[in-house]
Amino acid sequence: MKAFRILSRNIRDSFQSVFRNFSLSLASISCITITLLVVSISMILSVNVNNFATLVEKDVTIVTFLDANITEEKIKVVEQEIKRLNNIESITFQSKDEITEDMKSSSDTFKSIMDEWSEEENPLQDTYLVKVEDINKIASTAKKIKAIDGVDIIKYGEGMVEQLVSVFDVVRKICLGMVVALIIVTAFLISNTIKITIFSRKREIEIMRLVGASNLNIKIPFIFEGLFLGVIGSIIPIIATVYGYTVLFDNFNGQLFSPFIKLVEPQPFIFILSGILVVIGILVGMFGSWRAVRKYLKI
Repeated sequence: MKAFRILSRNIRDSFQSVFRNFSLSLASISCITITLLVVSISMILSVNVNNFATLVEKDVTIVTFLDANITEEKIKVVEQEIKRLNNIESITFQSKDEITEDMKSSSDTFKSIMDEWSEEENPLQDTYLVKVEDINKIASTAKKIKAIDGVDIIKYGEGMVEQLVSVFDVVRKICLGMVVALIIVTAFLISNTIKITIFSRKREIEIMRLVGASNLNIKIPFIFEGLFLGVIGSIIPIIATVYGYTVLFDNFNGQLFSPFIKLVEPQPFIFILSGILVVIGILVGMFGSWRAVRKYLKI
């Protein structure tokens, strides 16, 4: 009970101290707010870039053209052979008649030409649309499909797909690196800002030491104060994130520039991001206070 009372008193005193030294606390809160806004924007960009890359990768399809004179029995055999391969997520059959109808519906020009074809004159080929589990292995998977008896040619954007995957990997790493770097910079910026706040209260700390307070008892109130500063400083970034991202998503109908660049759904994304911002604010606030007290005041 005694420990609980001491902890409660430290929390109460820390909370009161934030407002008692509000002009100094405001500098720390402003620093946290600005840096968390930047972190929020970076995380939104990072998650949406990753989402776009994932959607593009999932949409990559190996179009497998079957031999022109292939029989119904052989088509089933080819399907079983493809399914037995590793790295196959799904396989969809399209007959040449279905492809013809799709092309007719997509263009009046195609329709006028294809309407003249008889079933025997149709030059199109039956196909399998194959999606892979791991796009990094698409080249080796396509090579195995090409080797199956009854397969004529395959197309999946070879060359371009590999380059696209490589670019996405680089972009993902850059975005992740930016977020991590911003969090580290935020921690040190807040630490330096809080250092000024604590240094201005050096006399208060000296009095605490004179009355016999231990190093831990002196540090704890400042660490809790850093926690409160982190929570308060994260309020504006959270509001801006929730409101701003929701408005962006609604105004652009969930996409940017084209239907291919789809934004992540606001829920639960904005709530998860808000929780992350609060945690970052609390951790860097507490770390900043602890570092400032330990390093600069030599407690």
